[in-house]
Amino acid sequence: MAIKLENVGIAVRDIDEAVSFFTDLGLTVIGRDTISGEWADTAVDLDGNHAKIAMLQTPDGHGRLELFEYIHPDAIETTPTRPNEIGMHRVAFSVDDIDEALAIAARHGCFPLRGVANYQDVYKLTYLRGPSGIIVMLAEELTKD
Repeated sequence: MAIKLENVGIAVRDIDEAVSFFTDLGLTVIGRDTISGEWADTAVDLDGNHAKIAMLQTPDGHGRLELFEYIHPDAIETTPTRPNEIGMHRVAFSVDDIDEALAIAARHGCFPLRGVANYQDVYKLTYLRGPSGIIVMLAEELTKD
């Protein structure tokens, strides 16, 4: 059986804010829509499912991120996840210049959780809290050819 990762989906409070953040980092919006109907209810097991969605893609065309803002039912606020909690808790991106990426994130009010780390002189990396509390990892490879 062949298998391929299509995208990572993340529910957000404000889809426009999240799209702005991720497009400023370099992703491209490849589609936006509002979804509802029986098929949507069945797919995600929510009666009356109605959401705004945006599909974004990395410049290399391999990574996709689907953002969705619920119109109905109401979104449920939860405490932001911590890096050691079980379950999905972050999305990671390779960047050419971590300082530039952090400057972009800062313009959105998003800053490293603690600081920028150096992993064995191979990567400079950090976790930051993005829109809607999403943990975003940014990593710059230091051993580029």
